[in-house]
Amino acid sequence: MGLLEKIYSIFPEVQGPAQKKLPFGEKLKWTLLILVLFFVLGLVPLFGLGENALQQFEFLSIILGASFGSIISLGIGPLVTGSIVLQLLNGTGILKFDLASHEGRRSFQGLQKIFSIFFILFESAIYVFMGGLAPTPVGGALSTGVTMTSGLFVQFEILLVVQLVLGGLLIMFMDEVVSKWGFGSGLSLFIAAGVAQQIFIRAFNFLPSPTNPDIASGAIPAFVQFLSQGNVTGALLQVAAVVSTLLVFAVCVYAQAMKVEIPLTFGKVRGYGIRWPLNFLYTSNIPVILMAALLANIQLFARLLESWGHPLFGTFAGQSPASGLVYWISPPNIVSSLIQGSFTLSQLGQAAIYIFLMVVGAVIFSIFWIQTANMDAASQAKQIMASGLQIPGFRRDERVLEKILERYIWPLTIVGGASIGILAAFADLTGALSHGTGILLAVMIVYKLYEEIAKQHMMDMHPALKKMME
Repeated sequence: MGLLEKIYSIFPEVQGPAQKKLPFGEKLKWTLLILVLFFVLGLVPLFGLGENALQQFEFLSIILGASFGSIISLGIGPLVTGSIVLQLLNGTGILKFDLASHEGRRSFQGLQKIFSIFFILFESAIYVFMGGLAPTPVGGALSTGVTMTSGLFVQFEILLVVQLVLGGLLIMFMDEVVSKWGFGSGLSLFIAAGVAQQIFIRAFNFLPSPTNPDIASGAIPAFVQFLSQGNVTGALLQVAAVVSTLLVFAVCVYAQAMKVEIPLTFGKVRGYGIRWPLNFLYTSNIPVILMAALLANIQLFARLLESWGHPLFGTFAGQSPASGLVYWISPPNIVSSLIQGSFTLSQLGQAAIYIFLMVVGAVIFSIFWIQTANMDAASQAKQIMASGLQIPGFRRDERVLEKILERYIWPLTIVGGASIGILAAFADLTGALSHGTGILLAVMIVYKLYEEIAKQHMMDMHPALKKMME
């Protein structure tokens, strides 16, 4: 690993704060600043872009935290892909890291940055050279009136790749800023921002729909218009979208609030104790982010391969997968099909396969995540012992504590991972205002962000709590 350390040591990185605990206002300032910058970058178009074959994949742009056609067209895709590859290498034992030590974590993070930069370069080239984001075709006229030649075409392709790489690096550093100076992580923040923006537009947009100029794009104004025209089916579709969104929100919040609490006492102080919470969704939204990003990348590459004349992963009919692998890994809109009377057995099989993939994938990524994020029983036992806590009625021994925690952590990891996979799959089949997985991720991200902000605010308000946490 000596060579790797030399390689990632030359890469720039965001310097963390000198103080151990940043004030609430400082974290909030950096989080909002990065959020505004993310929205601004999403409005910066790629210079020299002609055909944008990816603009139809709105769901993929939400999951990947991207804005296809802008400088951040890559979104968080390369970062998540790099994380998946590294977790697989670490989980299978091909690469081994001592994540309990500072050097091991530093090596893991450094190698993760190397993988991220590699996938930024790789995906930038794939997007451009396979026609997803391409310049004006040879023989076409540019905005300046100049005819595109083969030589100019190659130059514009290189220019597009450079812009995509720049946008990918900006996303990577923005994620580092949020992780070190703000609340949560940049990856989660970008996903939640995209989902919130999409839900707001799809619910309240009064502008006419591109497919039906007589009806508004937003669900609420469209419902009023359909109702005034006596179109019951159209009104029911809009109501179903809003109700499905609210139902997904409610179920996600309820599942997020479920937890197991282990009673602990201070060994040196009699009569005082706390409850150590272990959430039912123990690995939170991370497995769904990784699984959804994996499926999104498969669909993106399938679309690019199809445009290149090699539909190895399947074909598309407009925005919807029509055949091959991408068809079976895409969720059908069951609610809409039932209302319109177009439900088929093929959709039932498609839904069953999608649920199976989401559940199995979420469980696998949950197991990998607890090993790489120091959430396993051994790491939690060390953390509890270092805090001077112990389980009442048991010997103060790290091995004993680890055995007790294993009874809870492994079941929570597997059952919680499977549950969040089912939740995500169920959400995708309801036809909500945003993609179901996106809503699920947004709710969990906002919930975790709220908990972190509340904890930080409480520590700032009460010096005694702040002293105990240090």
